[in-house]
Amino acid sequence: MNSRVARQPMNRLHPSPRIRLSAVLLACGLWLAQPALADEYAEVQRLHGAGQTSEALARADKYIAAHPADPQMRFIKANLLSASKRPAEAEALLLQMTRETPELAEPWNNLAVLHAAQGQLDVALTELQTALRLNPGYATALENLGDVQARLAAQAYQRARQLDGGNKRLPPKIDALRGLLDAPPKPGG
Repeated sequence: MNSRVARQPMNRLHPSPRIRLSAVLLACGLWLAQPALADEYAEVQRLHGAGQTSEALARADKYIAAHPADPQMRFIKANLLSASKRPAEAEALLLQMTRETPELAEPWNNLAVLHAAQGQLDVALTELQTALRLNPGYATALENLGDVQARLAAQAYQRARQLDGGNKRLPPKIDALRGLLDAPPKPGG
């Protein structure tokens, strides 16, 4: 899947190797931070990038304890948890964010990426539709929606082939979608 996560460009979410990262939230203008706060975000990201994820999570937790209303660091923490292969914790934090900051589309997008990676495509579809209701111009969510729909189409074609193995129209469709879904991500994505 070519799904992109709204987050700082640090590394790819796992378990799906196809997940690409989107632009930095600060560049998107979601939260305007004071320089000291931006430095704290950068430091947590630096720690993670240096392979010190435990330290990054501890620093994020300390920051969140002092600034519980700041969604930016909670969002960063959710991405750290995802990158640390702790999707259940990331999901819980993102769900909490959807309740506390319902106007933000990014937590819905990232929930969708987590669910799509787990094969829960119907759930991911609903979450992406929510993200797009909140922000119709959210290109990352639109791309992820296309990826989820392509995976759902591939599943439907595979099921149709199981039911009607002689249908000559299905193999080219399946091959085309397989090529699309297996294509390597584009650099800078």
